[in-house]
Order: sequence, then C-alpha cells, then structure tokens
Amino acid sequence: MTKTMQSLLAGATLFAGSVHAADDPAARYTEEARKTAQEFMQKLAGVLKQQLETGGPESAIATCKEVAPALAAEYSRNGRAVKRVSLKPRNPTLGVPDTWETSTLEGFEIRLRQREPLAGMEKATVTEDADGRWFRYIKAIPTQPMCLQCHGQPYQISDGVKAILAREYPGDQATGYSAGSIRGAVSIRKKLD
Repeated sequence: MTKTMQSLLAGATLFAGSVHAADDPAARYTEEARKTAQEFMQKLAGVLKQQLETGGPESAIATCKEVAPALAAEYSRNGRAVKRVSLKPRNPTLGVPDTWETSTLEGFEIRLRQREPLAGMEKATVTEDADGRWFRYIKAIPTQPMCLQCHGQPYQISDGVKAILAREYPGDQATGYSAGSIRGAVSIRKKLD
C-alpha cells in the first residue's frame, strides 16, 4: 500500500471517528483530547509570542517555566491530566515522559524521518496499569522558528538566554532542535471507570 493510500485511510479513519464521536466513547474522548491539546498549545503560543515581542527571549523563559505549568493545571480537570513531555526535557520535574509517552515519542521520531507530516501526528489509546484503565492521548509539538531562541543550536541561543537556562535548569537537555523537528508533545490522560 502506498504512503498516499495509507494517509488517506488514516484521514478517513480520523474523520469517521469524529462523525460518530457521540456514539463511541473512545472517539468522543479523542475529539475532546484533540480540542484540549489544540487550545492549550494555541494559548501557550500566544502568550509566548507576546512575551518574545515585548521582553525578548530572556523574559520568555518565565512563560515556559511558570505559564505553561499553570495552563496545564488549568486544563487538568474532570479526571483529566494535561502535561507537556519531551525526550529531551528542560525541566526534569515536569517534562519527563512515562514509558508509554517515551515509546510514542520515539515512534513519532520514526514517522517524521519517514516524512510523515508533523502537523497531524497524534495517538490515542486505552491503557491499563495497577491504578486502572486510562484513556491516553498524545500530540506532537513541532519546533517553531521562535522556539529556536531558547531551544535551537548553541550558536542560535544568546549568551543571556544561556546564562538564565544554566541557572534555572542546570540539567537542561532541551537544546539542539531545528525548525520542524519534534520538540515534545502534549500528553493527556483520563481515568476510565
């Protein structure tokens, strides 16, 4: 089967899932998670862009450090947990993926190398562990050009940003990205009854 045919089938499956979301709890959860992830990232990107324009990259670091976790907490309600994760976390207390997230992020990297579009890269499933059954959703976060001021190659990051990152995040792994690479993902987990 060609990649084009696979893409069409995958798109048809996602479309069919959205048409019958009211009838199928998994499809409904997927639609809700997709909407939550999109809103979360749009809101965060808007605040970050504004901060970059008004205060520069040094002041934008506080947005990722303070605003992003606060937004995640705001979206974590009704039994749902929302967070950002990365294979190269900046903040190991907030951004380290669990086993399922790690495996999915590694799969996203393979899919990106196979030239799959990053924009629609997501996964939804139900998992089970000692704490019960969970609906899991994860959506890749593409690295935008504005992200490179703090997450790019060393030559792209100013000395002022490097100094703040060294002070605020001594174990920082979140550099070396290029535009269009996978920066991480929005991960959503909801307990199922």
